[in-house]
Amino acid sequence: MTSEITEISACPGAADMSAYTAEFVRRLVLRSRLPLDYSVRSLRIVDRVVDGLRADDADRARMAAVLRGLGAYAGEVFVRQAGARWVDFDETTAALFQQSVGVRMPDGRAWNPLGKVVNRFELGPRESVSELFLLLHGRVRPAEHRQGRALTGCGTGRPA
Repeated sequence: MTSEITEISACPGAADMSAYTAEFVRRLVLRSRLPLDYSVRSLRIVDRVVDGLRADDADRARMAAVLRGLGAYAGEVFVRQAGARWVDFDETTAALFQQSVGVRMPDGRAWNPLGKVVNRFELGPRESVSELFLLLHGRVRPAEHRQGRALTGCGTGRPA
């Protein structure tokens, strides 16, 4: 699965993440026929693929491009299904998340789907991309949002 995918360049900035993700998905689907259709349901596939990589005792450094691509795919699902947008993290946030890009929800909260995939690889099933999606909705109380006091924060727990 990794030979052609590792040829994809390092993670781009926010402006290029959708195109980066589309190319990653095209290559992965071509090789593996995974049903990656940008649906919320497909995030469970991401969790299962990462679990498979863990089961093979794969080295994280060797899997970096695949993990990055799967995290980008998860982020693109957040963009398409939850109204998020790709953002370049400032230096402080990038250091905290150990990623240069992530997504920001309409309520202002930043999330780190690329790091969540890495967490799944390193820590196992207690870290779930599909469960992260469930945290995205309903966190801003309507009155606070209307008053311009959107809540902010980071959503993945462990900085990754």
